[in-house]
Amino acid sequence: MLERIRWWESYTAMNGGSMDNNPSPGNKAGGLTTILEKSLGAVAKAGSTPLRDVLAYGQRIDGKGLVFMDTPGYDPVSATGQIAGGAQVLVFTTGRGSAFGSKPAPTIKVATNDALYQAMPDDMDLNAGDVVSGGASLQEKGREILEMVIATASGQATKSELLGLGDNEFLPWQIGAVM
Repeated sequence: MLERIRWWESYTAMNGGSMDNNPSPGNKAGGLTTILEKSLGAVAKAGSTPLRDVLAYGQRIDGKGLVFMDTPGYDPVSATGQIAGGAQVLVFTTGRGSAFGSKPAPTIKVATNDALYQAMPDDMDLNAGDVVSGGASLQEKGREILEMVIATASGQATKSELLGLGDNEFLPWQIGAVM
């Protein structure tokens, strides 16, 4: 993991960026001050299970447990790498409403706040905002997400699939700085 962080520091510097920057206007509008801050939130979502492996972009996943794949944060590029690595169903959390699908693997979109879920009911599959607003426990929400993964893997269409999203969003890591 530390090797990958060092690589990203070099990569961003080589492309005129820095790790303490925040290139996304949406992140700024959402209250984040740096990409590092956003990454800390991603780490928190991993829970407390031990890290089992660190994979390169698109590398085949061959083990169980928490696996980190080194991808840019740009949603379509990240999802493409995970699918190339063998992901069959993606669970994607969004606080601002990233509207994308990721064929050939279905994407379950989880709204991280009640307002987003209410604003985008046709695109968000599940509301996790009710954990904060008091309507659900982490255990209940985890069970709900697992049940949705099983239903999706069994053929139930996600909202992205129902909307026809994903045909044009298979996006490999392009040349240049992609964070």
